[in-house]
Amino acid sequence: MDQARRMKLSADSAWAPLAVRVFRALWIAQLVSNTGTWMQTVGAQWLLLGHSAALLTLVQTASSLPVVLLALPSGVLADRYDRRKVLLAAQFAMLVVSTALTVLAFQGAPSPGVLLGLTFLMGCGTALMGPAWQAIQPELVEREQLGQAAALGAVNMNLARAVGPAVGGAVVAGAGAGWVFAFNALSYLGIASVLLLWRAPAARQSITPGEGLLAAVQAGRRYVWRAPGVRRVLLRTALFIPGATALWSLLPLVASRSLGLGSDGYGLLLGVMGVGAVGGAFALPALRRRLGANGILAAGALVFAATLTVLATTRAPWLAAAAVLPAGLAWIGVLSTLNAAVQQRFPGWVRGRGLAIYLVVFQGGQALTAPLWGMLADGVGLTSAMLIGAGLLVGSALSVRHWPMHNAEGIDPSPSAHWPVPPLVFDPGPADGPVLVSVTYRVAPRNWTAFTERMQQVARSRRRTGAVTWGLFQDGGDPDRFIENYLVSSWSEHLAQHRSRLTANDRRFENEARDLLAEGTAPEVTHAFDASAGSMVRTPGSLTPPASSGAHVA
Repeated sequence: MDQARRMKLSADSAWAPLAVRVFRALWIAQLVSNTGTWMQTVGAQWLLLGHSAALLTLVQTASSLPVVLLALPSGVLADRYDRRKVLLAAQFAMLVVSTALTVLAFQGAPSPGVLLGLTFLMGCGTALMGPAWQAIQPELVEREQLGQAAALGAVNMNLARAVGPAVGGAVVAGAGAGWVFAFNALSYLGIASVLLLWRAPAARQSITPGEGLLAAVQAGRRYVWRAPGVRRVLLRTALFIPGATALWSLLPLVASRSLGLGSDGYGLLLGVMGVGAVGGAFALPALRRRLGANGILAAGALVFAATLTVLATTRAPWLAAAAVLPAGLAWIGVLSTLNAAVQQRFPGWVRGRGLAIYLVVFQGGQALTAPLWGMLADGVGLTSAMLIGAGLLVGSALSVRHWPMHNAEGIDPSPSAHWPVPPLVFDPGPADGPVLVSVTYRVAPRNWTAFTERMQQVARSRRRTGAVTWGLFQDGGDPDRFIENYLVSSWSEHLAQHRSRLTANDRRFENEARDLLAEGTAPEVTHAFDASAGSMVRTPGSLTPPASSGAHVA
């Protein structure tokens, strides 16, 4: 095997990102922290096991609901500030809350309300951390290795699941829940130490100057709404999570009621699932080449459905353990596929907010459906609830044929500042606006249809990066003349398009449309400001000649 072949295989290895020193250190520290989190989850769920199924499933809701409430503001923070500092703040906040839970546990079992309240606060720390953690992945590894990095993140969680619940269950049974809470508190110090030592790339301002929280959130929502590939990833996530949550929510009830296991037995079931996930990391690259992203999503949903069916009908612990083993592989396959797909599609300026929306769908689906599964188990029985979850997962698998994820190959979200500064005769203020940008094109009759079709991609680009309205018009008196008009809310928003928001993909869409222009012609661009109230009207003496003249890109 020649050297080039060996290097390619090394880069394609599932473990390739671990060759990056900072990624490796953070991965190890995260493994310790995730182990502590799973130990705490077992302790919290076991303290509530004597209560109703609905109350038990609220542990998952309390940890996931903050993501629904805070992920979008956290995404703005991840885009506005140094992501390393945001992560450090989250670690120390969770350290304080987990220390309080430890103290209360050693003083006596906290009440369900206190336990759920502190779990909710821990979830707030996770919500603050989530978008920034996801957003730094492209800063740690090459874009081609984002799939492996996402898979290793899932391996990390599931390896912790293989160890944490088993150890946590044994510790709870032998020494009490206080000690698992104490370990979890100490585990946050590892990630904080690595972050303090990491010399992160210089923080890049990706929030428009003067842009408020709501406007920044709206910019992220606007980008996602105008990105069909991102919307399809969110749809696939929303179709998988509700059924999959049935397994995570009801497994402690299966362990105690159906299988007659204690906390250590429940921990071992979670551990077996974690082992399956870790083993799946070795098989995932081959499965991805053989099945593709959509095949993995369909197969993963079917495996989860089969696992729920077995757990709903068996009373044998060994058969239950055998059923959850492949579920671990399915979970890592689906999770890494979705994570990699969404990370590959966001440019840096909106990555934190975009990933926050993904986390809202992912974690929000768990937070909202977990108590429903508990109430369903109380109402129609544990077996029926799990079979309903299996049915939802079968439906998710079948829907892949009709709503597959779009191919991410060819997507290049790297920044492309290919628009020059507009030649104006006065300097607008950042808040001046709205700004009407008009671009005039001359298109030969044979290219009219193809041009209008290609401009639809340009339209999505304009709207993703700041346009609030967009239209393409054909001149009735000169049909070769097409006018593109789009409105941007302020001059600072339009300058953000020029300076930081455009990507290599946006440049490609523009070039593909402009390849159809009449030979020897170029687009002509004008910028007009709202003068309806008279606030933007300039007197002739206040104007200066433009810095440059001639046609330019908007």
